[in-house]
Amino acid sequence: MRIVVKVGTSTLAHPTGRMNIRRVEALCKVLSDVKNAGHEVILVSSGAIGMGVGKLSLSQRPSDIPTKQAAAAVGQCELMYTYDRLFSEYNHTVAQLLVTGSDVEDEHRRTHFHNTLYRLLELGALPVINENDTIATDEIVIGDNDTLSAIVAATVQADLLVLLSDIEGLYTADPHGDPDARLIPVVEKITPQIEALAGGHGTSLGTGGMVTKLRAARIAGEAGIDMVIANGARPKLIYDILEGKPVGTRFAGRKAN
Repeated sequence: MRIVVKVGTSTLAHPTGRMNIRRVEALCKVLSDVKNAGHEVILVSSGAIGMGVGKLSLSQRPSDIPTKQAAAAVGQCELMYTYDRLFSEYNHTVAQLLVTGSDVEDEHRRTHFHNTLYRLLELGALPVINENDTIATDEIVIGDNDTLSAIVAATVQADLLVLLSDIEGLYTADPHGDPDARLIPVVEKITPQIEALAGGHGTSLGTGGMVTKLRAARIAGEAGIDMVIANGARPKLIYDILEGKPVGTRFAGRKAN
């Protein structure tokens, strides 16, 4: 299988912005094992700005573009250093790809992006992709790694997209405020009723939320790719997802007739 795994800032970092070392180590161990089993893995990783916030000892996520870009420049170094070190322990080579909206919108640049990804997979590398927050100024072009991960999955014709988040999946209501909220295990089609459940944005350190996850599910679904939202606090759930066990919320891709 070819699997795209997206991990959010809330999974990678503590609320302070500092790296959640135990969780990142567990994630890299699981993904290394998945590769050892013969699967191709692409990791779309958030966290650059959030970790930059921690390393620069900022009191909160910046709102102005120059400080966001400065935080991303600092945080991306720590992020890739950590991935390189941890995956190397399991004899896997990582490759960093930083992309902007024009890299997926422009036909020629999209072709180069596609060819590079395929060649990295052929060479046995584990691509780690993030939006290039150090130079991107328009957060609407891609704007979040949920959407980017779905674009990547469609680009490489992945078999599965997994979004690791700070929530178990899509609920019938906000589980933080409604004790009667129920997890929706399978979504066959994204209807207006499903969209109405999305609510607002995500954590203070990240840019995502259920709105962006539904957007990702739509992109993946149109490409015929199943997408699963699962709790990133438990990376071992990836094993269950690959075995087809009911985990989080699975959005069914549209299969060609």
